[in-house]
Amino acid sequence: MVEPTPVTTGATQVREPGDPAADVVDLCSALIRFDTTNRGNGDSAGEREAAEFVAAALSAAGLSPTLLEAAPRRSNVVARLAGTEPDLPPLLVQAHLDVVPARAEDWTVSPFSGEIADGYVWGRGAVDMKDMIAMVLSVLAAWSRTGRRPRRDLVLAFVADEEDRGDVGAHWLVKHHAELFADCAAAISESGGYSYAVPTASGGLVRLYPVATAERGTAHLRLTAQGRAGHGSRRNDDNAVVTLIEALARLTAHQWPVQLTPTVRAFLERTSAALGVTADLSDVDGTLRRLGPAAALAESTVRNSTTPTVLDAGYKVNVIPGAAAAEVDTRVLPGSEQDLLAEVDRLIGPGVRRELLTWQPAVQAPVDSVWFTAMADALRAEDPEAVVVPYCMGGGTDAKAFATLGIDCYGFSPLLLPPGYDYRAMAHGVDERVPVEGLRFGARVLDRFLSS
Repeated sequence: MVEPTPVTTGATQVREPGDPAADVVDLCSALIRFDTTNRGNGDSAGEREAAEFVAAALSAAGLSPTLLEAAPRRSNVVARLAGTEPDLPPLLVQAHLDVVPARAEDWTVSPFSGEIADGYVWGRGAVDMKDMIAMVLSVLAAWSRTGRRPRRDLVLAFVADEEDRGDVGAHWLVKHHAELFADCAAAISESGGYSYAVPTASGGLVRLYPVATAERGTAHLRLTAQGRAGHGSRRNDDNAVVTLIEALARLTAHQWPVQLTPTVRAFLERTSAALGVTADLSDVDGTLRRLGPAAALAESTVRNSTTPTVLDAGYKVNVIPGAAAAEVDTRVLPGSEQDLLAEVDRLIGPGVRRELLTWQPAVQAPVDSVWFTAMADALRAEDPEAVVVPYCMGGGTDAKAFATLGIDCYGFSPLLLPPGYDYRAMAHGVDERVPVEGLRFGARVLDRFLSS
C-alpha cells in the first residue's frame, strides 16, 4: 500500500462507526496528494500509487480488489461487493483516478497538497473526481465497521485515462474484461447530483439537483484541404488555406436546429415548473432565457455543435502551403449522428476531406426509472427542499464506454454546495476545491442510495 504524505488538518471529527461521512474528508485529501496527471497522448504520471491506495482501502473494507493494467503504471481497480439479494442485477459505480494538468504557479495552494482550509479540500481532482472516490470508500468503510451490506451486488471500477481517450482505462476494460460488468443493469459516476441554487419567478430560491441521464456523443473531426503550393506574392486560385478557411466559415456560421431529446425536454419542463416560468417548447431559446442561471445546464444540449479548435497550415509567411488542416470538436445529440455528418459534408464542400479522429456515441438512459427515483429519494432524504431534475451533459465521461454494454449510465456524484460556489468552474480550473460539508452530505446521500 502506498501512503500519501500525512498532513495535519484538524478537520477530522469523532463520529459514530456507522457514519458514512466519518472518513470522507481525509480520504479526499489523501487521494489528491497522489499526482495522477494525465497530459494526453500517453503522457501520464500514472495512476498506480493512487490505485494501490484505493485497493488497500477496499481490502480493509473486506473486498477483494483486482488491479488491471493495459500499460505500465496505468492502473485500474475493480472489485465486487455481494448484496443481500443476489437475484437483483448489480449496480456499477465507476470513477476515474486520473486528473488534468495543473500549473502550480497559478494556484493559491499547491495543486497536489490536498490542503484543508476555509471549509474546503483543495487540489487537482477535488471535484473531478477524487471527491466521489472518497465518498464511496467512506461508505464502504462504514458498512464494514457495522456489518452492513447493500441489497444488490455493487461492481466498483476505479479507472485510468478518462481525461484522455480511455484507451488504457474504461474503453480497454470494456473491450478486454467485459465479463466483469456483463450483468450490471445501471451505473453511476461523475457530473450530477450537486445542488444548484436558482432564483424563482417570485423572488425565492430553488435548489436544483441535476442528475445526468444523457450525454452528447463525441465526433472529433479533421478537415484537410489540398491546393497548389507556391509563392505568397503570386496569384493562386487553388490556395489550400483559403479553401479551408471558407469551409470553416460556413461550418461555424451554420445554426444547428433545436433537437429535444427526452432528457432535455424533461429538464426544460420540470425546471420551468420549479421556477414558476413558462416552458414553451416551440420557442426553446425563449424558454432558456426565462430559466436564468439554470439555462447553463441545458443551453449546450438543445443542439449539435461544431467548434474548430486546432489549425495547422504553412511553414513560412511567403510560401503558400499545399495543404491546410483543422480539427473540429463536434458534439452530437442521441439519434442524430448520421444526419450531422451528412450536413457537415454539405457545408465543407467537395474540396475538403473529412476524417473521424474520435467517434463515441451519445448516451441516453431512461429518465423515469427506478434508478432515477432512488437517486431523487436519497437526495430529498438529506435535503427535503431538493428539486431533482434530469439533464444532458454537453461533454462526455466514461459512461460512453460502459453504455456500449447495455448499461444505463447516470451522472450522480452528490454534493451540497454553498452560496457563491461555482461548481462548473472547478473541474479543470485553477484553485479546484470541494466543500467539506458538501463531501459529508454526498457520503450520506450515497450511503442511502447504494444501500437501498
